[in-house]
Amino acid sequence: MEWDTGATAWMLTSASLVLLMTPGLAFFYGGMVRAKSVLNMMMMSFGAMGVIGVIYVLWGWSMSYGTDVGGIIGNPFDQFGLSGTIFDSAGEAVSSTLGNYPQVVDVAFQVTFAIITTALISGAIADRVKYGSWMVFVAIWVTLSYFPLAHMVWGGGLLSASPDGIAAAIFGTTDGVASVAPIDFAGGTVVHINAGVAGLVLVLLIGARKGFGKEPMRPHNLPFVMLGAALLWFGWFGFNAGSAFGANATAGLAWVNTTTAAAAAMLAWLITEKIRDGHATSLGAASGVVAGLVAITPAAGALSPVGSIFLGAIAGALCALAVGLKYRFGYDDSLDVVGVHLVGGLVGTVGVGFFATETGLFYGGGFDQLVVQVVIAVVAMIFSGVVTLVIGLIIKNTLGWRVSEDAEVGGIDLAVHGEGAYETLGGGRVITEVRS
Repeated sequence: MEWDTGATAWMLTSASLVLLMTPGLAFFYGGMVRAKSVLNMMMMSFGAMGVIGVIYVLWGWSMSYGTDVGGIIGNPFDQFGLSGTIFDSAGEAVSSTLGNYPQVVDVAFQVTFAIITTALISGAIADRVKYGSWMVFVAIWVTLSYFPLAHMVWGGGLLSASPDGIAAAIFGTTDGVASVAPIDFAGGTVVHINAGVAGLVLVLLIGARKGFGKEPMRPHNLPFVMLGAALLWFGWFGFNAGSAFGANATAGLAWVNTTTAAAAAMLAWLITEKIRDGHATSLGAASGVVAGLVAITPAAGALSPVGSIFLGAIAGALCALAVGLKYRFGYDDSLDVVGVHLVGGLVGTVGVGFFATETGLFYGGGFDQLVVQVVIAVVAMIFSGVVTLVIGLIIKNTLGWRVSEDAEVGGIDLAVHGEGAYETLGGGRVITEVRS
């Protein structure tokens, strides 16, 4: 078969861009924590890359895109170890069902989504969990929450346009697919709602950091935060524009909408900060960018650039307000995973029902798309919440989640990893400074 080399190159480039997002997230999160735990924070992202990079090849792809089992999961043994995924029985390269390029390129693209989604959760539980428990959680959670939800939304399961899906059950089918198909262009439910709910569940289960609400826990390195946000924004073009599965007009629209929404969200966050606190901060600018990127993710191919301005602005303002809820309700979402990813993911997923140019309420499409978007968002929240709670309780009652009080106060970097982020040579030995 003659492949479209342009589409192949674009998808491999997009996969590389999305992979870069996880080290970018490490910088973003690493800068937001205190100096005594920055390495641990970054290692949580790198650890997710290691674990998922292996198990995705073994059973992750098959569970996401293998033969459907009850609309919830793909058969993990169907393409275990990528059997039959790369080459068919005749030894010929298998073609992607999404574009004119080899299917192995889809594997490369999709593994990066699984990695970044799971790594996002780490920000909610920063500064207080055992690294070993986190690594075990990564392996179990991506298997039982991410892969099934990816199958349900993108693999033909219950939250897709399948004739056996929830949308088809609500509004019927046309030509063998749901008459009102759910829209999740690049991962509003699979990625952001999934990770956001998981973060909230773990925060409530594990408890707050020692001193939360009583002592300052400011970001130790704001340039790291802004660098991380920049890398995330850059990588997000692979995330969203790559989800067009080709170098085409839809990819171009997704690129423009991604930039527009991120810019509008940043401005809205800064304005909200200025009105509420009297300052427009660098942390707010970086967080606003991410909030806009989160919100446009499910909608990037369905909105106009003008609609993206409105969606981004709404997300920026609401997320800026939402991050303060942890102080009101007393849950210690350390790095605002709930406020940015859960809230932003909900704004984007539900917002499609208003702003989609073909089916949205504001464009004369009626309420049907909005109903479907709300339903898939709620189902995703319930599924992720229940699965995460079960996994979290098992780990809590076996391995345990929390480091010792001495390690938490003195610094996880030294206690767990035996090193510090800021070391200087002096007197012929390494002196490690532990700052609060």
